[in-house]
Amino acid sequence: MKCPFCGHSEDKVLDTRVQKDTGIRRRRECLSCKARYSTLETVMLSYPSIIKKDGRREPYNKDKLLRGLQAACQKRPVSLAQLEGAVERISAWLMTRGEGEVVSKVIGRRVMAELKQLDDVAYVRFASVYRTFKDVQEFVEKLEGDELIDMIDSSGPQLSLPAVPLRNLEDEKTVTGNRPADSISN
Repeated sequence: MKCPFCGHSEDKVLDTRVQKDTGIRRRRECLSCKARYSTLETVMLSYPSIIKKDGRREPYNKDKLLRGLQAACQKRPVSLAQLEGAVERISAWLMTRGEGEVVSKVIGRRVMAELKQLDDVAYVRFASVYRTFKDVQEFVEKLEGDELIDMIDSSGPQLSLPAVPLRNLEDEKTVTGNRPADSISN
């Protein structure tokens, strides 16, 4: 280990402590300049490459995954600590697979499972972007068919919607200009 102060390559280890889940911390003293400094030894993890839909390969990126989860959970009651925990669980799961490459679709399913545990709305938001759908009907059918969402929480009270007929927008004429809001003056 080179001294960060003088560059001398010989030092003496004064103290060694095993840190929980982070590695080994060592307190060192340079034999040349007598400066003291700490080092942290950790295992370098090698995550698998991610194979995207278009066939591109890119390195696994925890920060990118966290940003995607944050986007899905925007304005939802999900804390940053919960999202970071989900990222750590997904990352650990990827490492235990022992594969050099993983298809993004597989990771997407794992992310959806994590989001389902955190927040149903965030889960649906992520699913709407992660999967490709032709229209809203296909989206609803796919989610219900896979039994991925349980939109009705039977443990809480439900508000009923009034029975109001839907308007046919094609039958209504569109009028521009001269609306009451356009004619208001100060």
